[in-house]
Amino acid sequence: MRFQNKSVIVTGAAQGMGRAYADAFAAEGARVALFDRNAEGVEAAAKGIRQAGGSVFGVGVDITDEAGIVSAVARVEEEHGGVDVLVNNAGLHLGDYNECIALDFEKWREIFEVNVLGQLGCVRACRPSLARSQGVVVNQSSNSAYLGVGAYSITKLALNGLTTSLARELGPEGIRVVGIAPGLVDTEATTARLAKEIHATVLSNQIIPRKGKYSEMVGTVMFLASDDAGFITGQTVTADGGWIQRL
Repeated sequence: MRFQNKSVIVTGAAQGMGRAYADAFAAEGARVALFDRNAEGVEAAAKGIRQAGGSVFGVGVDITDEAGIVSAVARVEEEHGGVDVLVNNAGLHLGDYNECIALDFEKWREIFEVNVLGQLGCVRACRPSLARSQGVVVNQSSNSAYLGVGAYSITKLALNGLTTSLARELGPEGIRVVGIAPGLVDTEATTARLAKEIHATVLSNQIIPRKGKYSEMVGTVMFLASDDAGFITGQTVTADGGWIQRL
């Protein structure tokens, strides 16, 4: 119960990895707030955690809506007494964003608004509370940041830089900022957005020749957010079965 009575925000929590992170924090005693622009989905996720005995509420909010995020964080502070951990999980994935030249500027702006500026907006809104609690920010990146796969990769590389910059700026306030960069994980998004031949190519080049598991990503995030990682900041941990090391 490393997070007993801690207040945790997870963005993009209606499904996938965000939902898995939220479930894990709640299971370890945290009071969890779920943020997602899918209001129905986030409430369904919150209902599942309540049924399991967890303390939770969901907010339908888009992380690119700065005023909406400020309001949502204010509610967390009121109901949960502050913020101890922010998990910046929300983001747009590959699909339309796996190219550069052919992608129109509207799409470029869209993915940067979500994958970079949206993350920054959440940190800004939580900063006073995180400073009081000597809290932690965990940013969800991707090993694609190092692979040059279009606009998506560029936003994740920018997010890695943001993680380091925020760690430097907020460290004097006692706030740690870290990141996780998963590789090929067995998620719904991976199955839907990547062709099977890409899966095969990735697996053949990994040191560990299988897809990552939800539980492994969850375990990494829980460690990074815990006091066990109290001397780690400014770094993005790559969890991709050793693919980057084989390039």
